[in-house]
Amino acid sequence: MVDIREVPEADIYRAQELAYLVFHDRPDEEGRARHRTLLGHCTRLGAYDGDALVGFMAAHRFRLSVPGADLPCPGLTFVAVAPTHRRRGVLTAVMAEQLRRTGAAGGPVAALWASEAAIYGRFGYGSATQGVTIEIDSTRPLALRIAPDRRPLRMIDPADAPALIGPAHEAARALRAGRPSRSPERWREEWLCEQDEEDDELSPPRIIALGEPGEPLAGYVIYRTKPGDDSGPVHAPGLVRVDELEADTPAVAAALWQCVASLDLTGRVSAWGRPADDPLLHFAADRDQVKVTAAFPALWLRLVDVRAALTARSWAAPVELVLELTDVRLPANAGRFRLKAGPGGAAFERARQAPDLELDVRELAACYLGGTRAVELAAAGLLREHTPGAAAALDAALRTDLLPHTADEF
Repeated sequence: MVDIREVPEADIYRAQELAYLVFHDRPDEEGRARHRTLLGHCTRLGAYDGDALVGFMAAHRFRLSVPGADLPCPGLTFVAVAPTHRRRGVLTAVMAEQLRRTGAAGGPVAALWASEAAIYGRFGYGSATQGVTIEIDSTRPLALRIAPDRRPLRMIDPADAPALIGPAHEAARALRAGRPSRSPERWREEWLCEQDEEDDELSPPRIIALGEPGEPLAGYVIYRTKPGDDSGPVHAPGLVRVDELEADTPAVAAALWQCVASLDLTGRVSAWGRPADDPLLHFAADRDQVKVTAAFPALWLRLVDVRAALTARSWAAPVELVLELTDVRLPANAGRFRLKAGPGGAAFERARQAPDLELDVRELAACYLGGTRAVELAAAGLLREHTPGAAAALDAALRTDLLPHTADEF
C-alpha cells in the first residue's frame, strides 16, 4: 500500500530522476535546472512506498480560457510511476487524490497534455482541442490573397519579451478557449529558453513584433532557425520553426508570415501546433505552397465539477436538454440532469425526466470548449441520442466563433 502525500521541495530532485527514468530522458544540466524551477512553482503529489518515491505528479497553477470566462485549472505534468510499481494502482491513487484536491478547492476543471492518449480517458479526460502542423515552402516568396499590414516590424530582446509581448498574448488568449495562462517562469523557462530542449541545432528564440513605436503591439512571432544541410545526397534547406504567432488582424498575420518566410538562407517554415482554423490557410494564395502536414489532439480536459463548469461558460444559443451522465471517478457528477442554457446564462439541476442524451463525462469534456461536436461523437457510438436533434442542439449552444486551441504543451 502506497502513501499519497505532497512532495516537499527537498524531494524535487528525486521526482525529476523518477520522471527521467520513466520517460527514458537524459537532459543536460541546463534542462534539469529549468525543470527544477518549473516544478518549484507547481503543486506536487507523490506516491511513497516507505521512504521510496514511486509515483509523482505535478500541476501548474494555470487559469484556462473557456468561452466567456477564465477558470482556475491545474495543468498536470511530470506524471510518472516507477517501473517496479506499474499496474499496482499507483497512478489511479495519485489521479484520484489530485481530482479530490481540485474539487475540494472549488476547481471546476483540470487539464493535461497526454503523452500516452490511451491512459487518460479512463480518468474522465477528453480531447478538447486540436492542433495542426503547417509547412510553408519558402524557396519562393509567400503568395498572399490579402495585403499585409505595412506598419514597422522590429526585433524584441527575449529578456524583454514577457513584459512587451505578454499583454498581446493575454489579449489573444481571451479570444480563444483552451489557452492556459503563462507565468513569468513559463515564459522564461519554456518559451524563451536559450536552447531548445528537443533540438540543440536550433537557434535561440527570435522575436519579431509589429506595431508603431509607443503603441500596443499588433502582433508578434516567436521562431527559431536551423541552417541548411548539404552533407546528404539531397540538399536540406534552412528551417524556420515558428513556435507562436499572434496577430490582431489577418493583415498583421500576413505581414508576420511573410516576414518569416523571407528570411535569408532558409527554404522551409514549419509551424507546429497551429489552430485548425488558422487564417493563413485561407489567405495563402497557393495551397501547394502552404500545407497542413499533421493534425493531432492537444489539450485534454477534465470536468471536475460539471455544474460549476457548465454554468461558468457562455452559450451561443438557447438549449434545454436532459443529460444522463456517467462518471466512475467522481460519482457526484453522475446521474440525470436538466441543462437549460442560453446567452443569458445556464442552470444545471438534477432531473427525473427521460434523457435526451446519454454520455460519459469524458465526452462532455471533449465538447465543453466547442472544439468537438456532439453529433460526431454520436456517429462514433460514443454518445447516445434518445431525442432526435438533441446532439445538434447541444452543438449549436456550445459553438464558438474561433475553434479552441492551445500550443502550450506542458
